[in-house]
Amino acid sequence: MRTTYRTHTCGDLRAEHAGTEVTLCGWVHARRDQGGVLFLDLRDRYGLTQVTFRGDRDAALLAAAERVRPEWVVRATGLVAARPSEAVNPDRATGEIEVEAHALVVLSEAATPPIPVDEHAAVSTELRLRHRYMDLRRPALTHTVGARARIAGTVRRHLEAQGFLDIETPTLIRSTPEGARDYL
Repeated sequence: MRTTYRTHTCGDLRAEHAGTEVTLCGWVHARRDQGGVLFLDLRDRYGLTQVTFRGDRDAALLAAAERVRPEWVVRATGLVAARPSEAVNPDRATGEIEVEAHALVVLSEAATPPIPVDEHAAVSTELRLRHRYMDLRRPALTHTVGARARIAGTVRRHLEAQGFLDIETPTLIRSTPEGARDYL
């Protein structure tokens, strides 16, 4: 999905893209500092991709990447490289590659998230409901919301094909200051 912000999504890249220059945008899912080499797992709604910053190539870029924290939104540009066989992550669709960054732009900083966006994090239901906007970023919930949208779209297309006219009643009456009242 090429846009002015990105050339690929974080779930697109595979081994056959090695040598291709790409631009990715997304949330920083995880950050690992190995002293001179920094790894950022960049996440969007399509997947995760590891982005690598090496101090021996660009110390200023590494310093900029070291400031980045989880859930910041960034744009990274670099070359897709095949990972060494011992570094391949078979649990990830993009596990055979990494992006060796040569540019990084912070699009939005974020405070430390109240709950982790991780499928395996032990977080109470009360806390998840209080911070629903963060909980909806978890892959299982994103999948559920996406499935619901696809089902609703299928039903809507079927009904339209049958000549059904969908009328939202607030378009027939004047809106009130209490917007939800229109639906009661």
